[in-house]
Amino acid sequence: MKTILPWLVAVLALGAAGLLYQNSSSKSVELAKLQAEVKELETLRIELAELKSQQVPAEELARLRKDNQDLLRLRNEIRQTRDEKNQLAKQTQSALSQAQQAQAQAQAAQVQVQSLSTNLQAAQALSATQQAATLCINQLRQIDVAKQMWALENKKTAEAIPTTQELAQYIKDNIFPVCPSGGKHTIGTVNDRPTCSIPGHALAQ
Repeated sequence: MKTILPWLVAVLALGAAGLLYQNSSSKSVELAKLQAEVKELETLRIELAELKSQQVPAEELARLRKDNQDLLRLRNEIRQTRDEKNQLAKQTQSALSQAQQAQAQAQAAQVQVQSLSTNLQAAQALSATQQAATLCINQLRQIDVAKQMWALENKKTAEAIPTTQELAQYIKDNIFPVCPSGGKHTIGTVNDRPTCSIPGHALAQ
């Protein structure tokens, strides 16, 4: 028994030493973890302090928010102005196109008016010419009738040629007619028809 006891004490001592060593190692590991956590916590505290130092004041934040709202409003106004400008440009282009069309129509109408005016003037000139020819032919008839009456009353032969004064008494108002176009009347013999120097002013044969 005395021989076993020292060995038993030694084994117990070794076991106690092993438990102490194991416990010490576990505490060392926990201590290292705690030290790491403390270091990480300190780092977080430093970062938090830096963030707090960099935090924008409430007044500055309100100003920034107001500036942002103003910026959004200005962007909206610029967009509206751009849209209005584009719309105005389209309206201006449309008005310009309509004005060009109206100008072209006005020019075409002016050409038509000028053409109508030219045609009217030509028609008036032709009408005046025709009227003058008709009047002159009627005058030639009056001269021929007066000449026949003169020859009958004065018992003239077919070859006799009266004067304008002799025929005037057989014409209305006792006035020998004058061609309205400036032509010259030729009385001729009793047997001949009177003529005018203007082409087209002639009695039918």
